[in-house]
Amino acid sequence: MAASSNSSLSGSSVSSDAEEYQPPIWKSYLYQLQQEAPRPKRIICPQEVENRPKYYGREFHGIISREQADEILAGVEGAYILRESQRQPGCYTLALRFGNQTLNYRLFYDGKHFVGEKRFESIHDLVTDGLITLYIETKASEYISKMTTNPIYEHIGYATLLREKVSRRLSRTKNESRKASVTSEENTPVEKITSLVRRAALTQNDNHFNYEKAHNFKVHTFRGPHWCEYCANFMWGLIAQGVRCSDCGLNVHKQCSKYVPNDCQPDLKRIKRVYCCDLTTLVKAHNTQRPMVVDSCIREIEARGLKSEGLYRVSGFTEHIEDVKMAFDRDGDKADISASIYPDINIIAGALKLYFRDLPIPVITYDTYSKFIEAAKISNPDERLEAVHEVLMLLPAAHYETLRYLMIHLKKVTLHEKENFMNAENLGIVFGPTLMRPPEDSTLATLNDMRYQKLIVQILIENEDVLF
Repeated sequence: MAASSNSSLSGSSVSSDAEEYQPPIWKSYLYQLQQEAPRPKRIICPQEVENRPKYYGREFHGIISREQADEILAGVEGAYILRESQRQPGCYTLALRFGNQTLNYRLFYDGKHFVGEKRFESIHDLVTDGLITLYIETKASEYISKMTTNPIYEHIGYATLLREKVSRRLSRTKNESRKASVTSEENTPVEKITSLVRRAALTQNDNHFNYEKAHNFKVHTFRGPHWCEYCANFMWGLIAQGVRCSDCGLNVHKQCSKYVPNDCQPDLKRIKRVYCCDLTTLVKAHNTQRPMVVDSCIREIEARGLKSEGLYRVSGFTEHIEDVKMAFDRDGDKADISASIYPDINIIAGALKLYFRDLPIPVITYDTYSKFIEAAKISNPDERLEAVHEVLMLLPAAHYETLRYLMIHLKKVTLHEKENFMNAENLGIVFGPTLMRPPEDSTLATLNDMRYQKLIVQILIENEDVLF
């Protein structure tokens, strides 16, 4: 089945200004099918039914058989009733007329109505969505199966003319976007552009650090018509029509999402904080090599704290560390952590350690944790070092770069051991459980692995010039 409107993307006109940008001509075939789908027709029971559940209306016909339901609905496409099962009292069924036959679905209620994954506020909405899905999947099953074969995602030439303009605006607004108050979508011309175009602009931006990042797709209900930014087809249904990346805003069909490359370019306006944010997401959103917390804190510590006794071992005041955390969450790289605000360097050191502890995925990731522990158990020093190096290569690029930078810094700390009393082993004790945590939340596993965690960090510090 061919789409009725499937114009070439290269033929789309591109406006001279981002405000007037028009997307390519999206494929309208599935949208037209949704418009043609049968409408729900509620068949009301002529008499009042005793013991009718309070969450059902007059469409409930009580205990009747499938044959009786078929007679009631015969000849009326889209007609529906609710009935109680004869064989299983207390169980309810939606009887729906579609394709000249009566379909029966087991019906559930837990505050919302559902027959499958989707949950609805009303039976009417459930039936509406069901009829749309049935109609489209019946009329266009072959078309749907081929939707991903020629995606617009791989051919975004229509964005090329906008790249320079969008890149310029993105860089101009980058510092403003880092402030706590973010302007609304209606007021920012760049934000009117689809996430697909935004991705194209950022991909071509030479200043953008090209770390690979998977999209963070979550099921989403779109208000009003929406088209998939992977295949350009309409996303049908009443609710949960597709998925949206919560980091960059890309909207695609659920079935298309598994084909989208790991090229998420997080949108800064979607990143609500600095602490507790995924490391790769943060650095891509802020267009930096490393999290700005790491750079800022290390810069401050190296400027005035390398000789501080017990650096990283001595704790700063918890309230002041929380203040630093809030400052980064609020102001980003503009956070003031200078000596005039926080004279105690242990507060800055504590804020850095807290950042690492708060990461949802540790710097040394859950995927590589067991491999590092196994490497630490190797008795031969040369073989152990080689094993550690091999596992380092498995870290995501942003994690690797952050760990590399931190180890260079901690090596500098050890060079002032006479003043600060912090050697590689002491720093390993402090940073072992901070940088690496076992995938399973097991106190016993953590206790058993502590000496190996310490040893891994100690090895990384002592051999940072070789390992990195």
